[in-house]
Amino acid sequence: MILLAGLITYLLRTEILSSFRPVLFQFNLPLFKYFYLVTTVSVIFICAYAISGLYSMKTKMKTFEEFSRILVASSAGILTVIIYIFLRQELFDSRFLVLVGWFFAVLFVCFGRWAIRYFQALVAAKYNLGIHQVIVVGNNEIASNLISSIGKDPSLGYRVASQLTSVDIGKFKKFIESKNIDEVILVRHSGSADEVQDLISLCQENHIIFKFVPTGPQLVTKNFEMDIFNGFPMIEIKRTNLDGWGNVAKRVIDILGSILGLIILSPIFGLIAFSIKWETEGPVFVRLKRISGTKNFDLLKFRSMIENAEELKPLLVSFNERQDGPLFKIRQDPRITKIGRFIRKTRIDELPQLWNILKGEMSLVGPRPHQPDEIAKYQSHQKKVLAIKAGATGLAQVSGSSDISFEEEVTLDGYYIDNWSLWLDVKIVLKTTLKMFFDRSAV
Repeated sequence: MILLAGLITYLLRTEILSSFRPVLFQFNLPLFKYFYLVTTVSVIFICAYAISGLYSMKTKMKTFEEFSRILVASSAGILTVIIYIFLRQELFDSRFLVLVGWFFAVLFVCFGRWAIRYFQALVAAKYNLGIHQVIVVGNNEIASNLISSIGKDPSLGYRVASQLTSVDIGKFKKFIESKNIDEVILVRHSGSADEVQDLISLCQENHIIFKFVPTGPQLVTKNFEMDIFNGFPMIEIKRTNLDGWGNVAKRVIDILGSILGLIILSPIFGLIAFSIKWETEGPVFVRLKRISGTKNFDLLKFRSMIENAEELKPLLVSFNERQDGPLFKIRQDPRITKIGRFIRKTRIDELPQLWNILKGEMSLVGPRPHQPDEIAKYQSHQKKVLAIKAGATGLAQVSGSSDISFEEEVTLDGYYIDNWSLWLDVKIVLKTTLKMFFDRSAV
């Protein structure tokens, strides 16, 4: 694909675009010499792809992740070429060949990988080429779901030869003798550790891949890390995959985003502050006690209610519309001012939280900031939302906000915690921006 990208780039410049702009390099860079250079450059690109993990056989990447890796690795490859040209203190014959060649390399490599996967899935589904015969051990729900997913998608390359409810070495030996078994997947069993060890030994003797699916309450998360401690294999159950460099990247984006937001939105801040003071007496901002992760902080918002709103809250408890959990919400709250109703519907009242983000008390994206009195009423599993910093917006907010139940909100925030990625943050921020312009369901 890289060679094809280079060839098409050269022909595009010398054959198609030559009528618009004369080709000045064709004599000192003929096609044969150019193709030799492209072959050398393709080795650099392939090394970059290997370093980025594109040739890993262990994981199946999502489309966007694969495209991102191809884009970054291709950019690194072309940057290496540019640096080499610079250090040689030479002028390359055409910048067009470099830039357009990079573009076509990204495009063609993406297409080539998609075509290979499509062909692989096609021959696996129709002709059973390259498939793995699997024995699944277990009779619980996870085993059933695993077998069902394999059956629904033949292109995965797996076929279930049999399902066993227990570790029976005798049955395994018969299956191995009668069928060409490639893998054994242990989901759950009622046997002893010695029986499992015998099964592992049998698989190793017959060159059969052995896998197991960890189950149980100690593995209710998808985020774990394996390590060797003084010769002992250990599995660490992590609260979230937001760790290490991911945490650093998220904080850097929070700082840059909050500074940029405060600068750009400063005229709106001034206009809203003037409107609040014009309508009612009291401060422009309110400081609300909230908890982010395990820390207490003062959440900053534009004041949208009358000055003594908190003192009147006990009188309105009977009108609370959120009976599914500890949250308090009234759609036509009489404490809200006219300007307050506008800034709530447009979600402008949330903008001062950029200052909380800059201070590190919150993040741009995360679970909703929680009130101490609400947290005291949370059930044990609902406290998972405190695993990371609270966010000015989050997956629950862009998925319905007050229109979803509290349990659904916890589920969505739990999914975000387990599946965090920078791309997920970007999608949530974009959806939040659209909601600010087009959604008026906030109360």
